[in-house]
Amino acid sequence: MSFNNDDSRRGFGNDRKRHFGRTARPTFDEAKFNREHPDEPERAPERREFSQERRGGIGSQAHLRRDRDDFANRPSRFNSDRPSFGDRPNRFDGERHFGDRRDFDKSRANQENFVPAVGDADAAPQVAVGGIKEVEELLNKSPLQVHRVLFMHKSGNPKLYELQKLAKRAHVHVQQVDSKILDSYARPNHGVVALMNEKELLNWMDIREEFFNARDTGEKKLIAVATNIEDPRNLGACIRSSLALGVDILLLPAKGMCGITPSVARTSAGALEKLRICRPDNLEGAIGELKMAGYQILGLDADTETNLAGFEFADHVVLAVGGEDVGLPPFIKKQCDAILRIPMKPEAHSYNASVALSLGLYEYARLRIKA
Repeated sequence: MSFNNDDSRRGFGNDRKRHFGRTARPTFDEAKFNREHPDEPERAPERREFSQERRGGIGSQAHLRRDRDDFANRPSRFNSDRPSFGDRPNRFDGERHFGDRRDFDKSRANQENFVPAVGDADAAPQVAVGGIKEVEELLNKSPLQVHRVLFMHKSGNPKLYELQKLAKRAHVHVQQVDSKILDSYARPNHGVVALMNEKELLNWMDIREEFFNARDTGEKKLIAVATNIEDPRNLGACIRSSLALGVDILLLPAKGMCGITPSVARTSAGALEKLRICRPDNLEGAIGELKMAGYQILGLDADTETNLAGFEFADHVVLAVGGEDVGLPPFIKKQCDAILRIPMKPEAHSYNASVALSLGLYEYARLRIKA
């Protein structure tokens, strides 16, 4: 339906305004009532009085005006002698201004913007070096002292991309993290932070000939391997037991391990400085070379029937242990000549990695270390 002119629309609107949803209140017509009801003339005055009373009754404008006048003229509930708000005494001893507030401790506020560094909860964190030039110099001169390099996630900086390639060539584990984590370690950092070991580890290529030649000279050698250990105290205990039980060198993987943190050094109780620790670029390849050189490759794991007690060891042994949650990695298991199980009550789930390594080393060393 369409409208052809404004008059039709205006007429429809007025009609709608008059009749749609609202009707006019009917008024009492006394003359009409008398004509239609000639036998009831006496009721007309009653209806008129009722209509007039209704017009001034409850809800009417006159009623509202009467209530308003009554409210304005009624006495106040409050005592006129009560002091006003401006006359009340001040609760404070002296006059106080906003400018007299204590200085805000901005140092505490800034701490809320930092993410706590990943490390030891009860010890100093790892030494961290921030900056592109500083990290590049470390990777070129002392890569075996760098545990891990953290890069800003999606930085878009080509210099950081080149630095990441340098870290991978040095077989240093890299990780992409948020900028807040980088700031929690070192500021300024320019998008990169290197986490340092407490001591520089040895290069496998520099020492492997010593262990290869031991077969020819008849010198007994014991090598320990620790993998998938994330707890610094656990690694520190492994280092301490390795030194006490005659380990010649401890091999660690390039990634998947905690670093040599201050907590590791403290837990080792001085053994860290005395024990030789090596991080081969390729741990699987290093174990393969030792196997070819005649070393007995052994692993400690609960998923086996071979018991550690009474096992016959060779004179040249590589003994490997994994983390208590994941155990030995597959690349070590496949090279093992035997996987040994430590006797354990069925109610216990597993041994701590450092405890398992200590028990395995003790079984090898108990007849070889003179009291």
